[in-house]
Amino acid sequence: MFMNAEMNVTYITLGGHVELNKYRYLYFMIMFTVYILIICSNATIICLIIIHKNLHEPMYIFIAALLLNSVLLSTVIYPKLLLDFLSEKQIVSYSACLFQVFLFYSLSGSEFLLLAAMAYDRYVSICKPLQYPTIMRKTTINIFLVLAWLLPASQCSVPVVRCGITELCDFTLKGIFCNNSVNHLQCVTSAAMQIYGLLILFNVAIFPALFILFTYTKILIIAYRSGEIRTKAVRTCLPHLLVLINYSCLMTYDMIIVRLQSDLSKTAYFVMTLQIISYNPLFNPIIYGLKMKEISKHLKRLFCQKSGKV
Repeated sequence: MFMNAEMNVTYITLGGHVELNKYRYLYFMIMFTVYILIICSNATIICLIIIHKNLHEPMYIFIAALLLNSVLLSTVIYPKLLLDFLSEKQIVSYSACLFQVFLFYSLSGSEFLLLAAMAYDRYVSICKPLQYPTIMRKTTINIFLVLAWLLPASQCSVPVVRCGITELCDFTLKGIFCNNSVNHLQCVTSAAMQIYGLLILFNVAIFPALFILFTYTKILIIAYRSGEIRTKAVRTCLPHLLVLINYSCLMTYDMIIVRLQSDLSKTAYFVMTLQIISYNPLFNPIIYGLKMKEISKHLKRLFCQKSGKV
């Protein structure tokens, strides 16, 4: 533990780094490159959706919000991680650590709720096309966006505040950024907070995922009854399903390695954590850029214009 006498600030050591003295610059260059790719790839598609009026539809607005969420989630982790790679001591104040935990899990929950909003949009568009303009109005979209960010944040704030007033018996976090592992630092684990954590998991992850699977099942049933809209259904729903499967696997991965961190080698835990924070924000823009026809069309025009100028 590091303690600042004047400010009375508790510091946590991030003990999940592997051979940092030997590979710090290699780690920095790799993860800095990944972070730049995340920002550029996501920002490119977001800008295309903003600029082109034919992309000002609910589905593309939700895609832009999802990609923005990925950038925000990466920004919660990468700047501090890059700074730690170049620092002699990998420490963080406990309050800043809890704030990172709050942002990480609230934005992670927002990812599922945004995907659920997109699934509902596809359901109304394909299953109730005549009612689509009435249901998916601008007000409805704004409500979905606000709820997608507000609900997880409000629910995640309770356990984070509870952690802030709980006594610590350990001051070394077995990770490279702050996540649910902070619970292992506490002297006493609250059974009530564990139950509340499960409720949050169901509210912001499992229930939205089940809703998404239900809506896409309904869409596919209707699609097979009507060959006319079958191609449209598969083309618009497949990218969302791929993103959902990828993100669900990564979040399950995160929960498993947090639970099993004592059984994993330090190197394995380090590599797995880097995969969790890298795959999804790089995967999303690739999937939507390649699989969404209108976005792909604008991307081709953009790069063709640049190559033509060169």
